[in-house]
Amino acid sequence: MSASGGTKAIVAALAANLAIAVAKFVAFLFSGSSSMLAESVHSLADSGNQGLLLLGGKKAQREATPQHPFGYGRERYIYAFLVSIVLFSVGGMFAIYEGYEKIKHPHAIEAWYWPVGVLVFAIIAESFSFRTAIKESNEIRGNLSWREFIKRAKAPELPVVLLEDLGALVGLVLALGGVGIALITGDGVWDGIGTLCIGILLIVIAIVLAAETKSLLLGEAAGTDEVDKINAALVDGVVVTRVIHMRTLHLGPEELLVAAKIAVEGNDTATQVAEAINAAEDRIRAAVPIARVIYLEPDIYRPDGAK
Repeated sequence: MSASGGTKAIVAALAANLAIAVAKFVAFLFSGSSSMLAESVHSLADSGNQGLLLLGGKKAQREATPQHPFGYGRERYIYAFLVSIVLFSVGGMFAIYEGYEKIKHPHAIEAWYWPVGVLVFAIIAESFSFRTAIKESNEIRGNLSWREFIKRAKAPELPVVLLEDLGALVGLVLALGGVGIALITGDGVWDGIGTLCIGILLIVIAIVLAAETKSLLLGEAAGTDEVDKINAALVDGVVVTRVIHMRTLHLGPEELLVAAKIAVEGNDTATQVAEAINAAEDRIRAAVPIARVIYLEPDIYRPDGAK
């Protein structure tokens, strides 16, 4: 996985979530808080998700084969999509079920200092993980807003970690609120309500992740800036006079396929056209380094649109 894949952010999130999952589960055993149980399962699911992202990054590095001539770059999209499924099922649905059961059969929270202490510790740990993800994202985000970055990012790992960490922090605040109100009022129903809110939050995040990753799996074109650079690199004004049409497709986060029909003059020799195509490919790779698979078809441009 490349640096843009956010390996550092994934490892930081994995380390934080494993420690937090153990602490939350211990707090649940001592207190009986359903919010703590839901949060411990949430952290365990997040840990598994980070493991899936690392596995996807490893598998994506395999060399192309005759059966998969364009390589395995999309493995990263597949594993990111699996993350959304795990977050929805293991995290969200479990929390909703646990919250419903606690509201239906409430009981007082015991040893209140365990859940409160662990939640405060978890908020601090998740904040460090979230800070790492933000720092790595800022290095490649440019002038994009956070919403645009998550929507347009071709490498799925950082958006996944960002949304997971954000969901974890909000979930911890919800859990702390549910536990706190339950302690103040003596009514365990509030603990169940906090758990229910955590479940709804996780499902919303899972749906957003699934929608964005599905788009990557279906195949997304290059960004507008990259398309403009490729268009400019194709035309030399001598042999290649214009781009008739062009298609781009991400084979993986750092691998782009470019297919274009370019206009040449009718009196150009085959040698001239071949040399112009080779030069155009070099210019494209210099302008957009991730454009690694390039197919150019020469044709005679007809203003009436016939091809």
